[in-house]
Amino acid sequence: MRILICNAGSTSLKFKLWEMPALAVLAEGRVERVGSDDALYSCRIGPHETKRSGLSVPDYAAGVRLFLNSLTDPQTGAVDALDEIAAVGFKTVLSKGFYGVHFLTPEVLAGMEAMMSVAPAHNGPYLEAIRVFESLMPDAPRIGVFETAFHTTIPLERRVYPVPYAWYEQYGVMRMGYHGASHGYIAQRLAGKRRVISCHLGGSGSLCAILNGKSVDNSFGLSLQAGVPHAQRAGDIDPYIIPFMLSQGLTMDEVLRGLGKDGGLKGLSGTSGDLRDVEAALEAGSPRAKLALDVYVTGILRYIGAYYMELGGLDALAFTGGIGENSWRVRKLVLDRLAHIGVKYDEALNRGCRSEAVISTVDSSVSVHVIPANEELMVVRSAFELLAKNGRSE
Repeated sequence: MRILICNAGSTSLKFKLWEMPALAVLAEGRVERVGSDDALYSCRIGPHETKRSGLSVPDYAAGVRLFLNSLTDPQTGAVDALDEIAAVGFKTVLSKGFYGVHFLTPEVLAGMEAMMSVAPAHNGPYLEAIRVFESLMPDAPRIGVFETAFHTTIPLERRVYPVPYAWYEQYGVMRMGYHGASHGYIAQRLAGKRRVISCHLGGSGSLCAILNGKSVDNSFGLSLQAGVPHAQRAGDIDPYIIPFMLSQGLTMDEVLRGLGKDGGLKGLSGTSGDLRDVEAALEAGSPRAKLALDVYVTGILRYIGAYYMELGGLDALAFTGGIGENSWRVRKLVLDRLAHIGVKYDEALNRGCRSEAVISTVDSSVSVHVIPANEELMVVRSAFELLAKNGRSE
């Protein structure tokens, strides 16, 4: 059985075609700068690799067609026809009332629409991509593997906010937890460890406390705005900053832009917010870049400290995501502050790490792991399980 996984970003599309249950990747592709006349496209099918630039990709439909055309190319394609693809899976984010793995029925899509105000940068692109596949491949069921699924085991006292209880009962105001596919993958990779803190650090970042393979806390809130600082999003702030800035003459749109697009590493450092740009500015002597990195690391440490107490100790610490996997500097700045709980690591291993590795020393009381994210693997497994449960895995 072949299952196509689509990961939709605000200006990007990523695809992987899997053969299941063998878990073999038959093809993968990526479209960047969707919505422009200067888009980038790359695709790998077996030994054949394609890279193109300067393309006009005005919308998601055009980006999806690029990849589907590659899949069905008579000479280098992975399938003879699109009807060989049994289902399309999506790493969906949030739908009101739906927190696990679901066929993307009109009811589930309506739930995604209902939460647009909470996750506009995520639900918007996914809804558009889902509808494109609905049009181009109407017979292939579409499956959403929601990022909230892994976090349904978080105890209620760590999910509800100290606000009027009616807000939770009537409107569902609570900490949802996201990056579930990534943290769930870490839980599986470190299944032999009882108390784990997973640090998914990237353009969007979150930490997760994992006890016996289950999520028991996550740094995100109702929205993906909360938690540690992000590349362009502020993370945790005093909510009364909002009415204060409104009283200073800013509009609500300006305030929300400051928190959601011009905040985080970008806002503090004066760079793009991409950690590579922040680190380049740091090396050039920028005090704002240093401040941004210090604030970022402090945010990470606050959650590690909280989760260390909630878990009653720590057996393993994992770094994943684009920053977690690739920035030796961020890992060093975090690990240097954890010596008091017995964390010891190898400086050379940390600096030289380019793939999955254990960078702690043998006498460290906590094992420290660098694990490349594999969210698509978790999504395709979940999609296949749903199809099997419904007698559609043949």
